[in-house]
Amino acid sequence: MNARLRPAHVRTRLLVVAGVLGLACSALIVRAVDLQVVRKDFYQEQGDARHLRDLEIPVSRGTIFDRNGEPLAVSTPVDSIWVNPQEVLAHADRIGELATATGLDEDALRQRLRERAEAGKEFVYVKRHLNPDDAQAVLRLGIGGVYSQREFKRFYPAGEVMAHVLGYTNIDDHGQEGVELAFNDWLAGTPGVKRVLRDRKGHEVESVELLREAQPGRDLTLSIDRRIQYLAYRELMAALRKHNARSGSMVVLDVKSGEIIAMVNLPSYNPNARGAAPADYRRNRAVTDVVEPGSTMKAVTVAAALASGKWKPDTKVDTAPGTWSFYGHTFHDTRNHGLLDVTHVITVSSNIGAAKIGGSLPRQDMYAMFHALGFGQVSGSGFPGEASGYLPIPKDWGPVEQATISFGYGLNVTPLQIARAYAAIADGGILHVPTFVKGGGDTGERVIDGKVAAQVLAMLQTVVAPGGTAPTAAIPNYIVGGKTGTSHQSAAGGYSNRYVSLFTGVVPVSDPRLVASVVIHDAGSNSAGLISYAGGYVSAPVFAKVMDGALRLLDIPPDNVRNWYVGGPAVPASVSPVTPVVEPDAEALGNMTEVATP
Repeated sequence: MNARLRPAHVRTRLLVVAGVLGLACSALIVRAVDLQVVRKDFYQEQGDARHLRDLEIPVSRGTIFDRNGEPLAVSTPVDSIWVNPQEVLAHADRIGELATATGLDEDALRQRLRERAEAGKEFVYVKRHLNPDDAQAVLRLGIGGVYSQREFKRFYPAGEVMAHVLGYTNIDDHGQEGVELAFNDWLAGTPGVKRVLRDRKGHEVESVELLREAQPGRDLTLSIDRRIQYLAYRELMAALRKHNARSGSMVVLDVKSGEIIAMVNLPSYNPNARGAAPADYRRNRAVTDVVEPGSTMKAVTVAAALASGKWKPDTKVDTAPGTWSFYGHTFHDTRNHGLLDVTHVITVSSNIGAAKIGGSLPRQDMYAMFHALGFGQVSGSGFPGEASGYLPIPKDWGPVEQATISFGYGLNVTPLQIARAYAAIADGGILHVPTFVKGGGDTGERVIDGKVAAQVLAMLQTVVAPGGTAPTAAIPNYIVGGKTGTSHQSAAGGYSNRYVSLFTGVVPVSDPRLVASVVIHDAGSNSAGLISYAGGYVSAPVFAKVMDGALRLLDIPPDNVRNWYVGGPAVPASVSPVTPVVEPDAEALGNMTEVATP
């Protein structure tokens, strides 16, 4: 009986097992459908969130070169250490090792990771811009949740010498000052983006797709000549030390194009370690700081006078007896120069002569000349933070204000503006927009009649000749023209006994190629213990030394200078040679507190 029932019993058991298996298969099928069809998108998103990452592909910032192809700013690859706070805190016993390897305080790092983890952060930088070998040493510790990321760091080979022109980038490689900021979009490039698959330990397993192609930054070639920049830096530094001066600037322009060949400021800073420098050191004073230009403006006043037709180079003006009372104010020259022609007002830098010449002109005409030469407006160089200076409008000029503006008081200018105006005179009356880019110069705009510009340029030669205020600006074998300036620095209620020493010059006058402006603040006792702050003594020698080297570096042929002064205005016998060490030029007199400033 039992034997007959056994097959039925077996059959029942088989049916039960088959049913169970069928149900299990059905459940698996249902689950598979649920996973693969019904909730596919949800699970795909969850998986991707855990294993797919969109990573930025870093790009190198464009290299900045000088006009001769020498690198001035380059980007070098570095690695930055970052962590997933939750993963690192899961290995909290190893945070001390991480802190030691990255040079951080352990307690501070631990607290920072806890705060970021509580905020749900999965990406936290621990140490930026490490040498790749140092970063690999950190990774070799094998601490969970610690990763590296490739970045680029800016390096400036010329250091302090080029700091104010180039500026610098921040830790994210974005331009913050100078050329780096002005041309940031050109230099920066566009990082790429790729999607990658990572394993549970965060290691990149596979590159899934390229979402955006990386576009490296474009290179930039500046108009700056690194060799002349070094010359200017060296000589300006020597002058500041010699005269115990506080600060100084020098600008060198190409006369024909407006290209900036050199621009130096002191004190400077190291852009490779900028955090240690005071903010005051990081200003490009040549374009952001203004000064009262003093007697360097007499050339502009004379240009306006010649353009008016009322004055000629040999027109006489009486400066006797060396003082002049005018509307309750007294103007002074260094001594009684007597009857001077217009040329020798420039030669001996007569305040009285300049004031009388300027005062004879309609104020609108005089303003027009100053404005046409770029004063009271930005130069258009594109440098971040460039100052426009200050040139009062004609309706605000009284007789005294017009007289003081005639010899450089009552207006504010930058060293770049002074150099630009003199470059226009040197280029036959053509004003150019200054540029930091090689080949970026323009054809210029005529702002002065060519004959007037040539007459003013001839007058500027007499300043450097015997009897002028700047024989120290002479350069062997080249014809030089220029103008000194020495202005009081303004203070509350008037002027202080602190001075700005200026010289702006053109070389060679026979075929102008370069213009340079030197501005030095607070010159005091020199190395010999003598006190002198005249532009002809402090700033003119800097011009001569830098331009002497620049002319040779640029292979500009020398002049036939045996009789270079022939044809120029003769120096009258009554004018004795000026030695600025003993007797400063007229604008250096400490009498401007007697003159009201607009």
